[in-house]
Amino acid sequence: MSAFAEAADRNKEPIRQVLAEWLPEQGRVLEIGSGTGQHAVYFARHFPRLRWLTSDLPENHAVIRSAIQHSALENIDGPVDLDVGQAEWSVPDVQAVYTSNTCHIMSWDEVLAMFQKVVELLPAEGRFLVYGPFNLDGEFTSQSNRDFDASLRLRHPHMAIRDLAVLESVAAGIGLSLLDRRAMPANNMLLCWRRSDTHD
Repeated sequence: MSAFAEAADRNKEPIRQVLAEWLPEQGRVLEIGSGTGQHAVYFARHFPRLRWLTSDLPENHAVIRSAIQHSALENIDGPVDLDVGQAEWSVPDVQAVYTSNTCHIMSWDEVLAMFQKVVELLPAEGRFLVYGPFNLDGEFTSQSNRDFDASLRLRHPHMAIRDLAVLESVAAGIGLSLLDRRAMPANNMLLCWRRSDTHD
């Protein structure tokens, strides 16, 4: 079984270039919502000193396993069964967490749960790297994002492009600060959150 997402193929290299600045030199990176596994394979190939831990809901595991097997790479693990809303995450120690195009698909409660659990997983100064479309100060950054948001809400009322200022407020309350953000192709952003070393 295999699957191919054109968007994941288009954005993988711009994302990789920024991740090269933000990821640790070695260690384990958890990817939340690995989807087709394309990003996991691409990044694992380009960051051989990192172990890429894939995760997703069970219905996506076969596609991810196929991508991993086809890659023949030894530094990709999983996929692990991960629903961000579940009380406990069965995930080993990680040095960083990455997720792509998930915040606007999840419900707001799931976004909050993901941020909270990531804080619990990360070591002091650990990075949470989040890719996707975001609003700035309550405003869409483009007409295409406005149209996309409307299409999301038609698919399901809990889906929506999230506002960066709101996320910053939530993150600050749980020990995450926005270290950097980069504008990316197709009106997306890549956000780098850092866990405070003083967070309990």
